[in-house]
Amino acid sequence: MDELVEHVDDQDRVLGVVVSRRQAIQEGWLHRVAVTVCRDQRGRILVHRRAGQLSRFPGLFEVVVGGAVGVGESYERAAARELTEELGIRVQPRPLFRFVNRIGLSPHWLGVHEAVVPDPDTVAADPEEVAWHGWLTEPELRSALLEWPFTPDSHEVFRRYLTFRVVHS
Repeated sequence: MDELVEHVDDQDRVLGVVVSRRQAIQEGWLHRVAVTVCRDQRGRILVHRRAGQLSRFPGLFEVVVGGAVGVGESYERAAARELTEELGIRVQPRPLFRFVNRIGLSPHWLGVHEAVVPDPDTVAADPEEVAWHGWLTEPELRSALLEWPFTPDSHEVFRRYLTFRVVHS
């Protein structure tokens, strides 16, 4: 069964139409996605490789963990749910910013969050979602972004994340 999402407008207002995520992607309809940049207490960033059997971007690396915002769900709730489902961790992600992401399969509103994972060893990634994960320093991640095959939006999200941190520090 495909996830159900809400069709939203260019101001991120719900239009009252519930569709499958597959249909939203096929039709190019705006919908909501929540993602989280995970850091440990040493400042390293979690990077993971998507499982090979996933329908969207199998085997590619990602800088964020996340997924579709369900019907009636907030970005924050969706981000927390995805962290639990994909990494087995329960932390409250902090909302940072949103933007219309036009990179990838279809346009969507992307709510970007940040979470500090107190103990990186407690990450229990779901093998159906995550084939590999590791913690990289920012310089290591910058190199990896040039060398490894990342999802189309990873570069843009990481760039905006770094800019957000500079502006809000």
